[in-house]
Parts: sequence; structure tokens; C-alpha cells
Amino acid sequence: MAHADLREFLETLRKNDQLLEYSDPVRPEPDLSSAAAATTNLTDRGPALLFDNIEGYERGKGRVALNVVGSWPNHALMLGMDTDTPVKEQFFEFAERWEAFPGQVEHRADAPWQEHALTEDIDLFQLLPLFRLNDHDVGCYIDKAIVVTRDPDDPDHFGKQNAGIYRIQVKDKDRLGIQPLAAHDIGLHLRAAEERGENLPVAIAIGNEPVISTVGGMPLAYDQSEYEMAAAIQGAPYRIATAPLTGLDVPWGSEVILEGEIICGRREIEGPFGEFTGYYSGARSQPVIRISRVSHRTDPVFEHLYLGKPWTEMDYTLALNTSVPLYRQLKADFPEVVAVNAMYTQGLLGIISVKQRFGGHAKAVGMRAMTTPHGLAYCKVIIVVDDDIDPFNLAQVMWALSVRFHPQHDLVTVPNGSVLALDPSSDPDGIVHKVVIDATTPISPETRGHYSHEVSNPPATAAWETILKGLIK
Repeated sequence: MAHADLREFLETLRKNDQLLEYSDPVRPEPDLSSAAAATTNLTDRGPALLFDNIEGYERGKGRVALNVVGSWPNHALMLGMDTDTPVKEQFFEFAERWEAFPGQVEHRADAPWQEHALTEDIDLFQLLPLFRLNDHDVGCYIDKAIVVTRDPDDPDHFGKQNAGIYRIQVKDKDRLGIQPLAAHDIGLHLRAAEERGENLPVAIAIGNEPVISTVGGMPLAYDQSEYEMAAAIQGAPYRIATAPLTGLDVPWGSEVILEGEIICGRREIEGPFGEFTGYYSGARSQPVIRISRVSHRTDPVFEHLYLGKPWTEMDYTLALNTSVPLYRQLKADFPEVVAVNAMYTQGLLGIISVKQRFGGHAKAVGMRAMTTPHGLAYCKVIIVVDDDIDPFNLAQVMWALSVRFHPQHDLVTVPNGSVLALDPSSDPDGIVHKVVIDATTPISPETRGHYSHEVSNPPATAAWETILKGLIK
């Protein structure tokens, strides 16, 4: 199931009728982002999009791929599973593969992005088919690239090399703005470099196979390698290569590699930008990157991520790589946790199913979710349900909320909790009340309600689900 590069995965999508290739002329704005938004608006089984006839670029050059993992069938193909695999099965498969961490990493010297190199007269607007994603974005962004930095205090520690995804504003021909949050690994690297009075070397890999793009947004521990996790998830050694200017390890199969430095002490206004919350973020003072070298394949494919009001490709990409870490962290403390669905707005809302041991148990699980590494900045609303409820089945969750939740007894409010500043409800930025909604059946010593005689499925329901699954196409 391992894909060497983006092109190989696009071919897998093509063979499974999950790639739509569009050859009529399109404008960079607003056609490209509009097409991506339309795809996810229409269906949760939408195809990836590949455009090869973009105004302002020679036919076949400046190709743009969108919505690459923007549906559950595409996500399943990334995992080497059938396109009809239910979300819950994908969740448990993802969680099982996590157990193989750390996977093996293979260093190679024959990276395809070495075909062309540019060190002078760099103009990113000419090299890349850039466009604004949403109407009021301050400019063009690169938002699905793997950004690689090293810990300046421990540069030889492979696990402390970070390969993450951060929003990048193209500010000039060879100058970028980046948003490295202080709690993120890149933020720690930048602080260490600036305390030394040094620039921070950085490599930006554009156009990658989907596993590293998924892992790049995963809340791993500081000393855990994204490349070793990608190897575990794909079930095969992960290929990397050395970026020639910075010496950083980058994905072997990337389409484009940008290398440069984050400039020590320099800050410029970055934003506004239409974010995954469905609202524009404000303008903030952020660090600046100076690009000194570009390496790229012949006729590179520029992969972009449309994000805005959910659901978009970002929600599919981050769905399970957010849910599984929370699941593992919670299960370590509470073995009774069955599954975690933190797919909604990157885990600002999460649903946890748990097999209760005593009254109040579910509320404790919900509050623990808020103190996990990811939960500190997210997990604003936690819904806890019984183990007979599939947290990925919203009809079941809504039923539990309707009949098992009592507003007087089952609402826990945590005042003035931490949250990411991008949450538009936070006031001041980064502070918000959080809530646990206990939608489980009361058990001793809680004895309220009338839950003694629940309706169950007819006895042959499971057998008929199997029969009908084979008949319904």
C-alpha cells in the first residue's frame, strides 16, 4: 500500500475512479478553490481533482492537485483499504498501525526533485501556480507542505527533527511568512535559535504522498519522528533524502523542495487567512523565511489544500490523526475507553465512547481529554456516550444526547480553559469556557431516569447487514 510519491498515489486514485482530471481552461482564481469547495459540498465520497490547463501557464505545466485525501474513499486508499471501508474500521486500522511505531526510515540519494535546481533569481510566483484560497485572504498561501526544522540544541537527534504542516504566506519572490505557534515543535526550534541569535534553517517540501501529509498534522511527542510514524502507518520503510543546502531530511518523493532560513528576530504582519474554523483569522506579527534554493521535478504537480467552512479536505486529513492520539492517551488512563471521534474542527468537539464502571466515570474521562497535549488547545466540547453507541455514527450520538443527557445533572463546565487563538469564540484570544456533556446512561450511585427496558435490534439484523452490503452498490 506504500506510495513512493504523490504521482503514484494519484495513479491509485485514477485506477479506483477517485481522480477527476479536468483539461478545460480554468482561472487560478476563483476556479481552483471553488472546485475543491464544491467537491466536498456535494459528497463525502468525492474524487481528487487534477488540473493541467491553467490560464497563465503552459499546458501541462503548473499542474494543480486538490482534494487528494478529501473523502473517506480516498482516505481508505491511502491506508491500502477498500474504498467502501467504514470510518470506524479505518479508525481502528489507523490505531493498530500506530503500534508499529517507530517504523524504519530509508535514506536515499536518488530523489526525483533533484532534477532541477535554482539558487539565483528565485521567483516563487513564476515557479508555482499560486492562487488565493478564499476571497479575503491577504495573499497566496502554501498550506499543505511539509516544513522541516531541527532542534538547534540537539541537531543530531533524529526524532527531534520536526516535519510538520504550517500555513505559509508567499510575501515576495523569495520571502515567506509562517505561523509557528509557540507550543509546536517548530516554535520550540525557533525560540532556541533566536536565543542563540541565529537564523533557523528550514526546508519546505511541496507535493507529497498522503501519509506524510497526514502524519505532519499529527500531535506526536517532541522526540517522536514523523518519518518513523509514516513508516508505521504505511507499513513499509519511509524514504527520505538530504536537502543539499540545509542538510535537513525531507521526503524522497516530493515535487518541490524550498530551502532557506527563518530570519532571527524578524517579524512581519501575516494574515488574514480563511482558516479551518470557517472564519478568517486576523493579521498577526509572524516570522519571515528567506528562500535561497529551489529544487524540483520536471513539470511538478503543485498540491494544494482548500480549507474553510467544514467539511473540507483538511477535515478528512486530520480526522483520524487527531482521533487516534487522543484515543491512545485516554485509554492509557482509562482502559474502558472504546473509541474516540475527534474529527470535528480538528478536535474542538470530540465524542468519546466508554464502558462505564461507576457513576461519574464518563465525566472524568471527558475532563481528562481536555488535559491531553492536544486537548489543551482543542477539546472545547466533549460528548461522552456509552459503549453501545458508535461515536462515528451521528444518528446514534444524537439519540444518546436526546434521551440520556439531563441538562441539570450531566453538564460540566470548565471555566477559562486554554484553546488555540484561532478559535473565534475565545475571549480573550486563547481562553474559553469548556464543557463536558455526559450522554451516558446513569449507573450507581446515580439512579435517575427510566432506562430499564431498552429496545434492541431484531436477532437477525447483523446477518442481514452482511447480506444487504453485498447487494447494495
